[in-house]
Amino acid sequence: MLKSKMRRQLPLHLMVAPSFLLVLVFSYGPIAGLVIAFQKFSVVKSFAGSPFVGWENFDYMFKLPDIWQVIGNTVFIAVMKIAAGLVVPIVVSLLLNEVRKHMFKRSIQTLIYLPHFLSWIILGGVLIDILSPTSGIVNQFLGVFGVEPIFFLGNVQWFPAVVVISDVWKEFGFSTIVYLAALAGINPALYEAAVIDGANRWKQMVHITLPGMAPVIVLLATLSLGNVLNAGFDQIFNLYSPIVYESGDIIDTLVYRLGLEQAQYSLATAVGLMKSGVSIVLISVSYYLAYRLANYRIF
Repeated sequence: MLKSKMRRQLPLHLMVAPSFLLVLVFSYGPIAGLVIAFQKFSVVKSFAGSPFVGWENFDYMFKLPDIWQVIGNTVFIAVMKIAAGLVVPIVVSLLLNEVRKHMFKRSIQTLIYLPHFLSWIILGGVLIDILSPTSGIVNQFLGVFGVEPIFFLGNVQWFPAVVVISDVWKEFGFSTIVYLAALAGINPALYEAAVIDGANRWKQMVHITLPGMAPVIVLLATLSLGNVLNAGFDQIFNLYSPIVYESGDIIDTLVYRLGLEQAQYSLATAVGLMKSGVSIVLISVSYYLAYRLANYRIF
């Protein structure tokens, strides 16, 4: 019985094996390198020969002159992305739900969904061109109304707004699909009953559509709490410059500079480990809230 069952499931195990090995090598294997955070690591001496310094790297990390500013930038940008990333897809999905011409609706869905498949290397180049203070189309448009050119990617005040808006532009189409799926699950009989009772489209949306979407909205909102310290390395790395470090430097870019540019491997690992520890706590809290508020469970 057991042998026949194993024989039947062998192809499935073989199919999963490459993915399992990749996760094992690239996700679990590097965990051993976290010991660097507690050492004065030297490439020549490697793990075994590098002296153990305990919490010294963490103590030094919190004494860095810009560490709290970097943490503040990370939290601010991440929270603004989470908030905008929830509101915009909900509004767009509600608007698309009111469109009755299916071809037009599908065309709009395709157009807003396409940026999700483009990397930030491509989109970064596009944004640099369209936001250029000399030849960018945005500043040319503002110039028609007499507005002086704005260096969006080199202005401390404007840079966080550009990061948040461009991230929403790239990802809101993908999130909209989730909410459209939630809308498709609402019983049409509820709308028919509302029409009979004299409810207009606005009242139908307030009393039927939004309550029907509420479980999905609560679920995605609570699960997004785990990303409070993930402000988007790929995006910011392709857009920022030393001019906007004051408002655009985040934990991931700081780790990149400390580890790869300055070769302070122990310090960079300590900063990354601190972020991972906080993220684990936030993810645990978010899944607990998702279970309590939306009855969402992984197992």
